[in-house]
Amino acid sequence: MSETSPAASGTKSLMPSAQERAKLRNTRRLKDSISKWGITTAGLAVVAALGLIFFYLFSEVFPLLKDAEVEVVDSYPVAQVSSAENQYMLLERYEQIGASLTSAGTVEFFEADYGKPLVNYAVDLPAGVEMTALGKSTPNNGLIALGLSNGELLLSQISYGLTYPDDKRKITPELDYPLGETPIVMDPEGKALRAVAVQATGRGHVLAAITEDNRIQLGVYTSRKNMITGKITSNGRVFTMPGLPGDAKAQFVQVDQTARHLVVADDQAQLHTFAVDTPSNASLTESVPTGRGQVTAMEFLVGTGSLVIGTDSGSVSQWLLVRDPKNVYHVKPVRDFEGLPNAITTVSPEYTRRGFLVGDSEGYLGIYHGTAARTLLVEQVAEAGIAQLAISPINGKLLILDQAGTVQVTEVWNEHPEISFSSLWQKVWYEGRSEPEYVWQASSGGDESESKMSLVPLSLGTLKAAFFAMLFAIPLGIMGAVYTAYFMTPKMRGLVKPTIEIMEALPTVILGFLAGLWLAPFLENHLPAIFSILLLMPVMMVLVGFGWSHLPGAIRHRVSDGWEAAILIIPVLLTGWLCVAVSPHLEIWFFDGSMRQWFTNNGINYDQRNALVVGIAMGFAVIPTIFSIAEDAVFNVPRHLTQGSLALGATRWQTVIGVVLPTASPGIFSAVMMGFGRAVGETMIVLMATGNSPVVNFNIFEGMRTLSANVAVELPETAVDSTHFRVLFLASLVLLALTFIVNTCAEIIRQRLRKRYSNL
Repeated sequence: MSETSPAASGTKSLMPSAQERAKLRNTRRLKDSISKWGITTAGLAVVAALGLIFFYLFSEVFPLLKDAEVEVVDSYPVAQVSSAENQYMLLERYEQIGASLTSAGTVEFFEADYGKPLVNYAVDLPAGVEMTALGKSTPNNGLIALGLSNGELLLSQISYGLTYPDDKRKITPELDYPLGETPIVMDPEGKALRAVAVQATGRGHVLAAITEDNRIQLGVYTSRKNMITGKITSNGRVFTMPGLPGDAKAQFVQVDQTARHLVVADDQAQLHTFAVDTPSNASLTESVPTGRGQVTAMEFLVGTGSLVIGTDSGSVSQWLLVRDPKNVYHVKPVRDFEGLPNAITTVSPEYTRRGFLVGDSEGYLGIYHGTAARTLLVEQVAEAGIAQLAISPINGKLLILDQAGTVQVTEVWNEHPEISFSSLWQKVWYEGRSEPEYVWQASSGGDESESKMSLVPLSLGTLKAAFFAMLFAIPLGIMGAVYTAYFMTPKMRGLVKPTIEIMEALPTVILGFLAGLWLAPFLENHLPAIFSILLLMPVMMVLVGFGWSHLPGAIRHRVSDGWEAAILIIPVLLTGWLCVAVSPHLEIWFFDGSMRQWFTNNGINYDQRNALVVGIAMGFAVIPTIFSIAEDAVFNVPRHLTQGSLALGATRWQTVIGVVLPTASPGIFSAVMMGFGRAVGETMIVLMATGNSPVVNFNIFEGMRTLSANVAVELPETAVDSTHFRVLFLASLVLLALTFIVNTCAEIIRQRLRKRYSNL
């Protein structure tokens, strides 16, 4: 039989020709090239997007890291401002008008930028009386006390009227007398006052003075203004304080806003603290050496919870009023800053922050912040010593008067001094606290509040919430995945797996709502039930399994392999119901009727919305993630591995432990890390179910505040570009970096596990 070719027989060949094969190869190469570059581009786009997120967050955080900067923009002689020796300078909040108080008792207002005189107010001093001392309150109160040579004191206050004629801002300087224009007699003996101090307190105006013969006087005065005549009348009393020990001579005096403490610096490098809450029974609390040299400048910071002290050695330190267990206050040094090269001549506190500026006898300027323990600037800005510093209330402009009689107009950039590594990540000794602590309290009822922005409570709260959620979710998720993938019948698996995966679609705001409004009160009222379930549920499962294994084979064989889990449904429900039903009786028998009160009596704090509630609610949200990924990993273990293990005589559980788990370990590990990332980034559940208390502990019965919840709560309410605003971006950056590092490490470990078990 002869063979004929396809062409000869008239039929078309099924094999492509050489030209068609070349065309197919070219098409395949084109598709491969497009796929390669498409995948590469997409991967690079993901990396670029992640990099842009980091870059954007860091761009918002970067200003927090900058130190202060000053730039001298103009200067003029003080002679064109003041007709006499300058004693004190001020700058108002719009940075347009400066004020100069002279030794002649005249307040002279001038244009801050050019020194052009505007208006003068002469203080009405008695005939033949001179000003011998000047004291001032914290800058936000603006009180100025003039100590006179006849033992009297005149209290004044500079203020500014604001009007808008023709839609243009007009600032009108004014000089007021809170206690009237008649001086107050601080020393009945008529001795000149060498140093004075004043503070506005809840008890009125508290005045302190040191007389020429070294006596310390304290006056407490109130005032009343006649609504018809406008006349101010004052009423008060002056008390003589106990004398200083030995032959010490008082040099500086300060009084705090609570009117409870008087601090005196003497000529022997000592600080003396007086308890003056009852002025008629005032007492010397303590005398302590400064240990840093002779005090040459001393001022209270805003809030009067801490003192800044400069010495003749150039040292700059912050001292806090600290209460001991006996309710006695002591002045303690808590921070030393980078000093200046020469003796300190002046200290100028800021108006609304715990920042301050310091000048020395050779023209060096230092800018500091107390809470952050931060030295922001040390720079020589004048050729002569600095006599006065006047910082504006918004900290944008500074007037520097040197001892050569020149006023320098200086622009200042110092927007975020409150933040430093120590204030964010180390314990900080805050005013009014007995010891250093980690505290997050970014908002308060007043501008004088000390900023407390430690990220430690938030970071620890994030880890705490994730830890308890994973403690709840990992055992249930992984063990459920192993049982579902390896032991459960396919039909039952087809019901269980989709049901659990649908749980992941539940809105977390609903879970948080239920956790906060239903679960938290339920757990509080049934605390014994929680512990009973944890103890009895595993015991019940073991007993049911033991009983099932000892039933006759005829009964056990009626249930197909893989359906045994259904047998546990009713026992689980009954055990849970029994634990809840018996819970009130357990409280009566063992906890005197209330387990929560029993916790309190034994020193364990219990909050209704706590880590236990979050662990259960967030664990419920995390379980589907862990279960789904881990179940797929276990189910995809090659069957020849498990069948080979069973063929060699291993039991099913031995096969699971020795073969299935090691082979599926990369996938299981990925499931755990994905669940951890889900828990760390969760916002709504922790926001609604934790109480949002930024505490530093791992107590399961107390709440917490996480980084993500804190950003969600506070970012809408903070001022754009403020320090608080940027710290919230820093918290976001920390959260992103944490998840990035954890996921990177997890991927490295997963790849190593995959490589290790790839030969199985």
